Amino acid sequence: MAEDLAIITGSKAEQYQSLIPQIKGLLDGEPDLIANMANLTAALKEQFGWLWVGFYIVKKDELVLAPFQGPVACTRIKKGRGVCGSSWAQSKTLIVPDVEKFPGHIACSSLSKSEIVVPVIHNNQVVAILDIDSSEYDQFDTTDQQYLEEIVALVSFS
Repeated sequence: MAEDLAIITGSKAEQYQSLIPQIKGLLDGEPDLIANMANLTAALKEQFGWLWVGFYIVKKDELVLAPFQGPVACTRIKKGRGVCGSSWAQSKTLIVPDVEKFPGHIACSSLSKSEIVVPVIHNNQVVAILDIDSSEYDQFDTTDQQYLEEIVALVSFS
């Protein structure tokens, strides 16, 4: 697929429904995990304009920064710490309407107001997480969760 992304307007669901086939096209036939993570984060950032979109990969006992789009970020996060570490520990998506109200939130950027973190699961284990921050409060909901969980399932860790 050409590396052009068709940005569309419409409801959140319509935007995801347009984006998913494009992401599949970007990932199709490309075996490199880092390249695929990079294009996926760029596609999400371009479509939705969020503050920060990126991956952290599980390496031993911590999450390590992987491809991302946005301001500089925390490089390593321990399991159970902050929203990302909590999502990893619980093996579930976490939606945080106001990051300041999340116990133990790690403030990588003071501009971040809300967050969604989606675990990437391979062989029943979390191998990475997709972290998305918005500069607006209450940005994410179950629509984001549904489509982002579908999107991270496209990333091959085999």
